[in-house]
Amino acid sequence: MTRFLSCLLAALAWLLPTVAAAQSMTLCRTRPELLQLGTTLPAARKSIADRKQLRIIALGSSSTSGYGASHPSYAYPAQLRMGLDKALPGIDVDVINRGIGGQDVREMAERMRPEMKDNPASLVVWQTGTNAAIRHMPLDEFERWLRNGLALGKSLGADFVLMNLQYVPAVVAVSDKTAYERVMTEAAKEYGAGLFRRYDIMKSWYEDGMPYAQFVQLDGLHLNDFGQKCIGRLLTRAILNSLTGP
Repeated sequence: MTRFLSCLLAALAWLLPTVAAAQSMTLCRTRPELLQLGTTLPAARKSIADRKQLRIIALGSSSTSGYGASHPSYAYPAQLRMGLDKALPGIDVDVINRGIGGQDVREMAERMRPEMKDNPASLVVWQTGTNAAIRHMPLDEFERWLRNGLALGKSLGADFVLMNLQYVPAVVAVSDKTAYERVMTEAAKEYGAGLFRRYDIMKSWYEDGMPYAQFVQLDGLHLNDFGQKCIGRLLTRAILNSLTGP
């Protein structure tokens, strides 16, 4: 009996973190309107219809690379691939993680052509803005490089979804953070790109009573496992909304 109890306690000790994680993910939600990208993703739809293939480049900095997550599979590009693979049976789904920690909008725009040449994709999810805001990059410089990158990427035939800033303490402390948001919103409209409103989604978590510790690392900047996985799942839903909507 003692041995049985010891084994049972050991099993429960292993299971409890899994149960806690599952319960935590029930908090992964947001208002439906925040999952409307504002685009029908025509290039991605055509690739799915003609080639039964959906190739996505996740272009970004440390939050794209998965910094802060305890396992690479928790990073939002990996979560996106798993979600789309499950939702699109018979479609060859590939999400290529091209996040490089510390990069800003200029560095990402400059590697747009080689990234798309090496990995021809029908959709690019471009995560940017956070590093520009916390480093106080001049707004006109941010806007110029963002538009240059979008113009180049669109000319190469891909759909784009811009993923804007994170709602985390390091960004909230920036006085002109909403100006970077505004630039991204206007650029997305001008170039026919989608906009994944990460800032508003995460802000809604906080305003609904979720503490920062639930989704942000102690550094006040990078997402933890919950934050990464939830963003990945919500991004999946947003992309599916665009692919299956009118």
